Amino acid sequence: MTTTNAREPRVHPVSILSLRPTQMTVGMREVKEKRKRWREHGKKKQADLLGTHMIPVVHGPDERYYVIDHHHLGRALHDEGIKEVLVTVVGDLRMVEREAFWGVMDNKRWVYPYDSKGERRPFRDLPKSVADLKDDPFRSLAGELRRMGGFAKDTTPFSEFLWADFLRRKLSRKAVDANFDKALERALAAAKSKDAIYLPGWCGPADDD
Repeated sequence: MTTTNAREPRVHPVSILSLRPTQMTVGMREVKEKRKRWREHGKKKQADLLGTHMIPVVHGPDERYYVIDHHHLGRALHDEGIKEVLVTVVGDLRMVEREAFWGVMDNKRWVYPYDSKGERRPFRDLPKSVADLKDDPFRSLAGELRRMGGFAKDTTPFSEFLWADFLRRKLSRKAVDANFDKALERALAAAKSKDAIYLPGWCGPADDD
């Protein structure tokens, strides 16, 4: 009997399209960046990466696997034509009744049912596969902001979505779509402000000198 928290690698490959997402959106800009990096690797390096980059999942009712991280990687690999990936089982919830499953996932912070406007949706609206994940440009903005050092990587679940929602209140989607780099400059300024003090990984205000 596995405990609900034992990390248990599954050595047999699992179909990417059979994996069930636990979030509604990804930053497509980030997905494209991952695809680009993937294509730059040779076949051997790609095979090595597939062998070492296991997708963390929860084993749920009906023997389904629910992805709880690396949605961007899963989508990028799918878009590159990869059919199967290795997974590591982070939680075993097969004993949970289907009606109670999403409530348990929510309680453990293993699901983030918010759409590209930052609004919470019913669990039934979650995509059925990584191919159905929708684009949230503010998630791309948050990912790029973290890479630039605008905030620190944090273990808080879905921390980049919290940043995406903060940026959604500071910038219009039109501004992000029109000029991503300019939006990133404004995002960096907002991230350093005291308005962002409650967010995970906040790095503090910029010095005035």
